[in-house]
Amino acid sequence: MEDFEKLYLSYYPEVYRYLLRLCGDAGLAEEITQEAFFRALRSLDSYRGECRFSVWVCQIAKHTLYRELKRQKREILPDSLPEAPDPASDVEGQITDRNTAAVIRERMEALPEPYRSVFRMRILEEQPFSAIAQQFGKTESWARVTYHRARLRIQEGLV
Repeated sequence: MEDFEKLYLSYYPEVYRYLLRLCGDAGLAEEITQEAFFRALRSLDSYRGECRFSVWVCQIAKHTLYRELKRQKREILPDSLPEAPDPASDVEGQITDRNTAAVIRERMEALPEPYRSVFRMRILEEQPFSAIAQQFGKTESWARVTYHRARLRIQEGLV
């Protein structure tokens, strides 16, 4: 179980970003990511190791997302889906775009508190919202809202 916790902490950001690209809804992506890891834990014995663990969990996450969207009677347009479910390709694109990274870094540093700290804790330190909320003595909802507001401030003008 401790090993699975390490896998969860290692691969959560990658699976979350993949789902966020698919659905465009941060809240839904976070919910489905957690559900996907729960499903992966339950069916860990069926993981054959033929692909990277992150790809396997991303496939579980994708199917979980589709089930949830079907339940909600929502759709993802086929044009919006990536060709290959390789979450690492997005990371490579982000690394090569140094100008955008520099702008994001500048905007993050220009954020007023607590937005800067919450954003840094969530993105750079990969802390869960519950831990962020606890450090500030606030609710988890406050941490989520503060993070999303910080992210929106940083995104302004990037697109």
